[in-house]
Amino acid sequence: MSTRNPYKWLNVVLLIAVLAVNALSVLLPLGGRDTGEISDMYKNLLTPAGYAFSIWSVIYALLIGFVVYAFVAERKRRVSAAAPGPLFAASCVLNMAWLFAWHYLYTGLSVIIMLLLLVTLILAYRRTRLEGERAEIADILFVKVPFSLYLGWISVATIVNISAFLTKHDFGEFGLGHTGWAIVMLGAAVLLAVFIGFRYRDCVYPLVIAWALQAISVEQADASRAVQMTAMWAAVGVAAFAVWMFVRSLVDRD
Repeated sequence: MSTRNPYKWLNVVLLIAVLAVNALSVLLPLGGRDTGEISDMYKNLLTPAGYAFSIWSVIYALLIGFVVYAFVAERKRRVSAAAPGPLFAASCVLNMAWLFAWHYLYTGLSVIIMLLLLVTLILAYRRTRLEGERAEIADILFVKVPFSLYLGWISVATIVNISAFLTKHDFGEFGLGHTGWAIVMLGAAVLLAVFIGFRYRDCVYPLVIAWALQAISVEQADASRAVQMTAMWAAVGVAAFAVWMFVRSLVDRD
């Protein structure tokens, strides 16, 4: 793979645009409603506590690191930052599109955009797991970790977004009932955490899932004991798995 990164400047411009649109969604806000207010409109048993969304500040800080590191990596002839190709730029466009769809209450469209964003990030994530090049610490911190964190959160956000859409249109959770649907989706999140974490020896992705599961447990404490306990123990299990993956990654690196 070439070390040249023709998308580095485009990534800078689009990430700035993403940050600007996110700022507008809070300051204006877009559609006259902030993100949390809309989430409350479609509240369901998979809605996490508000503090969970603070993870976006960490995601964006790491993505800034990624776009800056692209210039350093190209000079050092490292292929890591160039690996996502145009996929990061595509994810920025989809991120902004989702914000507009969500804030203007086009929930069906927001689900489609979120699914496209998820697929885009999966493809970008896989590209950052390069074979044949030993990752330096900088590659891990500024390429692998940002995409692990971003993909982990969007994986959970997709589940929550779909649940919000179902709640808005009273689909009945495919006959499972509110509690049954929530528990099935929590199980799906756990399976994702274990599969991706194990497949790519990734401790960050499952840790993000654990963060989201714990936030769901906190938010649903008064709504559903079954969902609260399921989410809490799932969070504990996934967090323990993340620690195990971290130890494994250190062993593999040695």
